[in-house]
Amino acid sequence: MSQRIYQALVSGNTKLAVVGLGYVGLPVAIEFSKYVQVIGFDTDTRHINAYRNGVDLTSSVGEAIQSATIEFTSDPAKLREAQFVIVAVPTPTTEDRSPDFTALMQASQTVGENLAPGAIVVFESTVYPGITEELCAPIIEQASGLKCGTQWKIGYSPERINPGDPVHTFSTIRKIVSGMDGESAEEIQKVYDIAVKAGTHLVSSIRTAEAVKVMENSQRDVNIAFMNECSKICDRGRINAHEVFTAMKTKWNALDFEPGLVGGHCIGEDSYYLLEYAKKIGCGTPILSHGRHTNEVMASYVAHRAVKEMLAVRKDLKRAKVLVWGITFKENCSDIRNSKVADLIAQLRTYQIDPIVTDEWADPETVREMYSIELTPFEKLPPADCIIVAVGHREYQSIAMEQLLKMYKNDLQNDEKILLDIKSIYPLEALTASGLRFWRL
Repeated sequence: MSQRIYQALVSGNTKLAVVGLGYVGLPVAIEFSKYVQVIGFDTDTRHINAYRNGVDLTSSVGEAIQSATIEFTSDPAKLREAQFVIVAVPTPTTEDRSPDFTALMQASQTVGENLAPGAIVVFESTVYPGITEELCAPIIEQASGLKCGTQWKIGYSPERINPGDPVHTFSTIRKIVSGMDGESAEEIQKVYDIAVKAGTHLVSSIRTAEAVKVMENSQRDVNIAFMNECSKICDRGRINAHEVFTAMKTKWNALDFEPGLVGGHCIGEDSYYLLEYAKKIGCGTPILSHGRHTNEVMASYVAHRAVKEMLAVRKDLKRAKVLVWGITFKENCSDIRNSKVADLIAQLRTYQIDPIVTDEWADPETVREMYSIELTPFEKLPPADCIIVAVGHREYQSIAMEQLLKMYKNDLQNDEKILLDIKSIYPLEALTASGLRFWRL
């Protein structure tokens, strides 16, 4: 097999298929299509039709989709034309925070039913060690009737795409690659080297590659949890947390982490996958468990602070106009998966507050389906009692203080106008000079 699939791809004699065309799969497909023939498969016909018309519903590739040569399809039979298949479907958690492999199992079944003999299947979906070989491979084997290791091979290359980040992209982030044996690993590395300009890093086994993904994001989770704890300490001690963190970074070995609501499909989910694996093998995880809990309750902490600020100026919570700016899990990104802003909104509602939510980056229909939240266009927001800037979108950062003050009710004094700047996007000096009643995480 050595070099066979790679050579066939670069010579145009076979195709590469990407299964799952979301925030991860679409950029992968777009980048590979610059060099080889690509089939882009997804079961969501709405997405497929949009992509065919040059519309990027994920906001992850922009205008590049308009010139892409990808064959977008929802016909699984087209996968039979590919010798290299990349699976990039979501692996979220359930309501009880257990790993949810439903989409992964369905994708494995689809791939198996349409697997070409001699193909290599590489999974990019986040899993904990063992899942690729112990769950996915048997499903493909049974569905295809082909023996793994002799009639087809499997590998794992964890996705590292940073949604909304134009610098750290699929081609500019070094790629971890692995295969079930030396031959498949070499072939997989060669194929990824076609499109990943930052290069690849080959690890010794699929289980190692699986561990890399969940551990690198769990590390970030724990570090952010510590910053959230520090923020609470500063708040209680009447210390400017932002100033403390800025000063800390003047030391050469300081870690660049900020407090915040930890959501999204990576940091906010991957720790649960690592916790599940640790539980399966009987390994204690007190640091990770505490860090995950700390980040999980931050939405409640922010909601409580908003209520506290409103009650301090005797606002009627039921009648107060509370605006929440942003619902995506991070700034300048349309991804709303596992958004902790949605948790914040739910917490506010427990105080009988009905917040008005806006986000020009998020798709209103997707927000409605996922969270039962209706988005209000920014220009139609009513005058506010309290504004919670939950996501640091560039549009919010560009709002001048004079304009911000005009977004509150006319009959309010400045010290009755409440602002919660969760991401600290407005300068402290400007906030202080404005006379606003403000709080920053």
